Amino acid sequence: MERSYIQGRGAQKNVHNVFFKDEYVQEHIEGIDEWEQDKPKTAFSIVHPKSIVNKVDSPDVGMAYSANPYQGCEHGCIYCYARNSHQYWGMSAGLDFETKILVKQNAPKLFREFLKKKTWKGETISLSGNTDCYQPLERKFKLTQAILKIALEFGQPISIISKNSLVLRDMDILAEMAKKNLSAVFISINSLTEDTRLLLEPRTVTAKQRLQVIEKLSSHGIPVGIMCAPVIPGLTDHEIPKVLKAAADAGAQWAGYTNVRLNGEIGKIFQDWLFQAYPDRANKIWHSIQSCHQGKVNNSEFGNRMRGSGQLADIINNNFKLHCKRNKLNLKPMVLDSSHFNNRRDNQLNLFDF
Repeated sequence: MERSYIQGRGAQKNVHNVFFKDEYVQEHIEGIDEWEQDKPKTAFSIVHPKSIVNKVDSPDVGMAYSANPYQGCEHGCIYCYARNSHQYWGMSAGLDFETKILVKQNAPKLFREFLKKKTWKGETISLSGNTDCYQPLERKFKLTQAILKIALEFGQPISIISKNSLVLRDMDILAEMAKKNLSAVFISINSLTEDTRLLLEPRTVTAKQRLQVIEKLSSHGIPVGIMCAPVIPGLTDHEIPKVLKAAADAGAQWAGYTNVRLNGEIGKIFQDWLFQAYPDRANKIWHSIQSCHQGKVNNSEFGNRMRGSGQLADIINNNFKLHCKRNKLNLKPMVLDSSHFNNRRDNQLNLFDF
């Protein structure tokens, strides 16, 4: 019996956790099991990690430190590189990643403690280095909002990557931070085609709404950029010009991109999804991705892994640069100001604050 496509989810199945010796499989799908598979529900668990700010050692990621108040992401983006990290928690990188979310309830407390370290000098910390800090559960738990309030209190610069309009809830905090060049927001858009978005990123807001987010944030003095990422050769690469123009017209100042790379178990998840979502052109898309990674779907070599290599990757890169130039994006570097940072603000008044 063929599996029916699971509407509203990215991954169409769970894949084996590479850290487990044994694997359980379902050889025959019974009627009730098939019905249940069509309706996977989201569940969350409260966890209490020992740290929240992580140093990013990868030299081509574009951030030095990251903080993630949630593990797993209900947005369900099929290509998400963070899927592999769910395996460290004993779950699958497939459906588990988007249906079993871990909520780091002590994240604000850990964040405050981190900023109070004598060795910390206030370098920029990126929220959503792993999963979206404004995913649906943020509406309930408000961990990102609490972190931003602490950052404002300490003068800690924060950059954010998100594809959720919930970021507008905290616009007043971000605007106050922006007055001292302490905040910047990057909105992720890789397609303006709604049918594509529904399959690629099933539980995110529409591209139209994301453009409205850029416009609103920008109009309130909050510097905004766009991540046209990941570009999927054969599926979304032709949209680069109109995505960059729409973002620039909405007020974006910067743009970045990555070429999709399907590392670890993501390759299996993506391929399974691809042949169900786009059976008529799955082979073309798959081979296009391979052509950007020396015949594979992933290249882990620093410097090449994010942009790819080869003729098609060069065409995408040149097209991106051309339309950034045409739309006057990236005219200046995005650099936040750490000079306002003071890790003693919660203990005593700063004599220079009036």
